[in-house]
Amino acid sequence: MTAKQLVTESFVPLKPSDTGAFALSQMEEFRVSHLPVVNGSEYIGLISETDILSINDPESPISSYKITWNLASLTDDQHIYEVVRMFAELKLTALPVLNDKNNFLGLITQPTLIEHFATLTAISSPGGVIVLELNEKDYDLVEIAQIVESNDNKILSVYVTSFPDSTKLEVTLKLNRIDIGPVLQTFFRYNYLVKASWSNEDAYNQGLQERFDGLMNYLNI
Repeated sequence: MTAKQLVTESFVPLKPSDTGAFALSQMEEFRVSHLPVVNGSEYIGLISETDILSINDPESPISSYKITWNLASLTDDQHIYEVVRMFAELKLTALPVLNDKNNFLGLITQPTLIEHFATLTAISSPGGVIVLELNEKDYDLVEIAQIVESNDNKILSVYVTSFPDSTKLEVTLKLNRIDIGPVLQTFFRYNYLVKASWSNEDAYNQGLQERFDGLMNYLNI
């Protein structure tokens, strides 16, 4: 999945002639605090809620604002993992997608990105979650998959989190079934350390949100 596939289709970018008040209303509608300003198809930069409030003249056109434009952007062929990394690294709530001529193609908002990421990682699908902790040298996805499948489960998604100054890994597995007891018992028999698990609808939703928050924090290191 690339940046071009993640754009919010209903979004119309701000124009230099739009007022700060209009920009704030658009930010509220799309649940963001940053929006792109575009002149025709040419990307000018991002304006933030803080920029507008600091001017304290919401009825004036954006073009009259004396601000330093944030030129952050994405190219249309960047992978969703790179998109997530940039959102976390730049601490932005929205990023424009441009082509190779710096022309505006669309906007990715943080809420939309999270929805797509949830689909990619099978968060919305019912099933249990298991988090394993192990040493880097012991990581063997083939063996892990065999353990899961030997108990009539399948892995819907997996991601690995590493940590600075550590040889430890966290391996988060999303399975296709809520009943993960037999899988857990097999991991125990193979001397795996199960750091956490969730095996009911409410718990796995809460757990996956915590894992996603952890991933975002990790990407921001």
